[in-house]
Amino acid sequence: MVSKGYTPAQLAQLSGVSVRTLHHYDQIGLLVPARRGNGYRSYSPNDVARLQQILLYRDMGLELGDIAQLLDSPNYDAATTLRSHLAALHARRDQLDTLIATVEKTITSLEDGATMTDEERFEGLRRKAINQNERDFGAEARARYGDATIDAANAKLLRLTQGEWTDLMELEEAIKAQLRAAMATGDPAGAESAKLVSMHARWLQAHWPDGTYSPAAHRGMAEGYLADQRFIAYYDDACGNGATQFLHDAIVANA
Repeated sequence: MVSKGYTPAQLAQLSGVSVRTLHHYDQIGLLVPARRGNGYRSYSPNDVARLQQILLYRDMGLELGDIAQLLDSPNYDAATTLRSHLAALHARRDQLDTLIATVEKTITSLEDGATMTDEERFEGLRRKAINQNERDFGAEARARYGDATIDAANAKLLRLTQGEWTDLMELEEAIKAQLRAAMATGDPAGAESAKLVSMHARWLQAHWPDGTYSPAAHRGMAEGYLADQRFIAYYDDACGNGATQFLHDAIVANA
C-alpha cells in the first residue's frame, strides 16, 4: 500500500481498471477518493475495498446505479451479499462445466460416431440459459429470495425434459403474443388480459420452486417489473411501448 494512498494510475495498475473508468466512478459518486493538497486523487484502503466490490457486482451484471444504491444502503451487509455472489459463481461454474462436457460429447459423437441421447444434447444449452439468467438477474433474485430458493428454481428447470423445456420456451413467446392481443383491447381487466395473466402464472409456476407461487407473489413480481429497466425493455421492445405497464396492470386486475 502506498503510504499516502494510491494515485489513479497506481490503482488502475493494481486493479486492471482504466484511469478513465476510475475518473468516471468519481464523477458519478460511486467511488469518490480524497484529494491531496495539490488536488490529486488519493485512494484509501476503504476505497480499494469498495472498488473490489464494485467490480464483483459489475461481473454479476448489475448496473452502476444499482451498485451505488446497494453499497450505500444502511442495511448493506457485505458478507451476506458476497455469499450470494459466491453461490452464483459456483452455479455458473457448474453450468459451464456441463456445457463443456456437452460440447466434448458432441465432438466425440461427430468424429467417432458415438451416440448421444437427446437429453445429453440439450442439457448444456439449458444450463447456458440458466447461467445467463444468473448473470442478468441472479444478484437481485438471491438477495430478495435467498440462495436456497434460487438454487431450487434452477434445479427444477434442469429436471425438465427436452419436451417440457421446448414447451416452456414456446409459452414465453405465446405470452408476448397474448400481451400484444390484450393491449389491443385497451382493457387490463378484460378477457384477453385474464388469459394473459393465466399464461404468465403458468410460466412463473414452471420457474419457481413448487409451492411458492401465489397471486400475491405474482402481483409482487409485477411491481418488480416496473422497478427494473431491464424488464421494461424486455417487454416493451417485444410488444410496444407501455407493454410492461399494461402487463403489470393486467396482473394486478386478474391475479
